[in-house]
Amino acid sequence: CYQSNEMSIKKKKKKHKTYFTKVHGLPSITPLISSVQETPEPIPTTVKGTIPTWIHWSLLRNGPGKFEFGNQHYNHWFDGMALMHRFQIEDGQVTYRRRFLCSDSYTQNSERNRIRNFFQRFLSRFEMPKPTDNASVNFVKYKSDYYVSTETNYMHRVDPDTLESKQKVDWSKFIAVNGATAHPHFDPDGTAYNMGNSYRNKGAFYNIIRVPPERNGPEDTLEGAKILCSIAPRDKSKPSYYHSFGMSENYVVFIEQPIKMDLFKIVTGRLRGKSLNEGVYWDPNQETIFHLIDKQTGKEMPVKYYTKALSTFHQINAFEQDGFLMLDMCCSDDGQSINNFLIQNLRQSGEALDEMYNTMSRPYPRRFVLPLNITSETPLEQNLNTRPDSTATAVCRTKNQVFCTFEDLHGEDLKDYGGLEFPHINYARYNTKPYRYYYGCGFRHLVGDCLIKMDLESKKFKVWRQPDLYPSEPVFILSPNAEEEDDGVILSVIITPVKDKSTFLLVLDAKTFEELGRAEVPVNIPYGFHGVFNSSA
Repeated sequence: CYQSNEMSIKKKKKKHKTYFTKVHGLPSITPLISSVQETPEPIPTTVKGTIPTWIHWSLLRNGPGKFEFGNQHYNHWFDGMALMHRFQIEDGQVTYRRRFLCSDSYTQNSERNRIRNFFQRFLSRFEMPKPTDNASVNFVKYKSDYYVSTETNYMHRVDPDTLESKQKVDWSKFIAVNGATAHPHFDPDGTAYNMGNSYRNKGAFYNIIRVPPERNGPEDTLEGAKILCSIAPRDKSKPSYYHSFGMSENYVVFIEQPIKMDLFKIVTGRLRGKSLNEGVYWDPNQETIFHLIDKQTGKEMPVKYYTKALSTFHQINAFEQDGFLMLDMCCSDDGQSINNFLIQNLRQSGEALDEMYNTMSRPYPRRFVLPLNITSETPLEQNLNTRPDSTATAVCRTKNQVFCTFEDLHGEDLKDYGGLEFPHINYARYNTKPYRYYYGCGFRHLVGDCLIKMDLESKKFKVWRQPDLYPSEPVFILSPNAEEEDDGVILSVIITPVKDKSTFLLVLDAKTFEELGRAEVPVNIPYGFHGVFNSSA
């Protein structure tokens, strides 16, 4: 999906459902969506409490940090210029630095002191808009290099120590794709998997991408990348939007959700005097489809798994056990949420802010149980999920179609925290494996307002929350000589709209979820998206 200065999900349903208790009196978070200046040189922080001395690495984060040039401003939060952050942790002390990504978008806008975006370009010859290289979503690692990434075909290789932009890299120079997600998955040997669309004469295709772990020389970027499998959409002229995907030990799991992109309307919109948002819409009448692709053979499995219409941005984990594939993800029953992230909405206050929040469908952690051993002898119209204590169902409708319902991965009390998003696990040891704990942000606001640790065995959870503080996604760091799954710490960047220069890096004990320490940063930091922990710093 391309950069979206004016993008919003086209509404097919006028009435939203409320999935939790309504809230009133939400505080304004306008300062969290404000432009800041670079601090390219490291600045010291003030540490309170204790930061474990075994942490000798850096937290890298990405997100928008500039929302206007001259007298022009972006309309959508996701369009803000990419601002990279680095928290260097050493001997219990922390320094902080940040730089804007020197993308073509940033350079051109800075030189002209105005915004130049693809909506302002006339679409001649029915060409797709030129994709942005404003890679503001995540830090990702391929081979031994760090990149910042969005969802187009452009990434930027960056120096993880200085945050200097080194090289713009185009996926389409290596494989036939028009973009890739900012959420790759990794095998233990470093092999990376990703997904990206391609647009051909015959329409759109979803592609599974594999990137080898070996680096062949200092100039090697994505050499050796290959398309493992191409999947035809249900309607090639209206493919689904996706932000990420799932992966187990043996399968890539693609979730074809009914957030649809009408390619004809997108391509011809400018010619017809229409904005891009007309071509992106939520269709609640379509089912969601789970596609399984064998990672070794590259073959799509003949059985497809269906469920009711849902939307998902982030998966928690996926693993195989006893002939089933468990797919855990944060999802909601409505796909119109991206409309809420227009900057004008994020800067609402008073009753208007309350009303917008209370009409949103909230994301909740759910598990689907997919039976893998479907044959011509498998009975129809019978629940195939035989896992004890599981309430999910999987029923064969035909020999190649299984309809599934989910089970909740949370207790009833989670609704009081507005659902959960930005999920993280102990990825190093438990990705693609059975696991017990996951971490995320609660959302009793348009951005995360608390941190949550969920125990899958008890369905109980622990919460870190303080008034007027808004945490970023939690990042789990495994402690040395760890024996249990939650032996480690949680890092999260905490910001507040009510006090100037009061951002801090929070360090929680992952087991007890109690604060160990914080590093107070003497500058304001805007609310960001995603990041990684650089253990090679």
